[in-house]
Amino acid sequence: MADEPLRILGRANSFNVRKVLWLCDELGIPFTREDWGRGFRPTTTPDFLRLNPVAQVPVVLDGDLVLRESHAILRYLCLKHGAEALYPAPPSQRVQVERWMDWIAYDLTHAMRGAFLGGQLQEAPWNNPWFVAQGRQDFTHCMRLAEGELADGRALACGDTFTLADIPLGLVVNRWFAVQGFDKPALPAVAAYFDRLSQRPAYLRHGRNGLP
Repeated sequence: MADEPLRILGRANSFNVRKVLWLCDELGIPFTREDWGRGFRPTTTPDFLRLNPVAQVPVVLDGDLVLRESHAILRYLCLKHGAEALYPAPPSQRVQVERWMDWIAYDLTHAMRGAFLGGQLQEAPWNNPWFVAQGRQDFTHCMRLAEGELADGRALACGDTFTLADIPLGLVVNRWFAVQGFDKPALPAVAAYFDRLSQRPAYLRHGRNGLP
């Protein structure tokens, strides 16, 4: 019997849910998606908390296996489906993918809370003026660092081949250009990367799709 489709729990406009949707689209993985999170079913219900005690989306159900944390889900799906081009096995190549993913999960995610959740959406508690200003400063600093790397002539995050690193980075870059409310420097290498990624239909559907 063929595997049942993945069940993806999380609203389609969620930054982290879109990472999983994009990868499934790239790999042709069948899935169903259910709306949970902001504006939909709350993630604080007992049923959801049994799946993810930290009350965040996405949660992915692969049969009896319960998966949470978007980057862990991306790695799992690549390993399960043999997507070695996206998540290479040689340690010297895999570490290049991992460093982007870890940096985005930590430094950039924190910065975007202030710049986007606080500054653009005005969500408490992120809308504290100090936190907003610091988030915008940190987001700009991180994007200048990305500009420095991408300016070396590479086509994508880890060279000329699309990898798992491009999924979180592509969503960060989309958010950088979408977020408003502060002056942003010109980043030509980041802009060119944004345009190259936009040649991928799955990115247009789940990354550069009008959502910040």
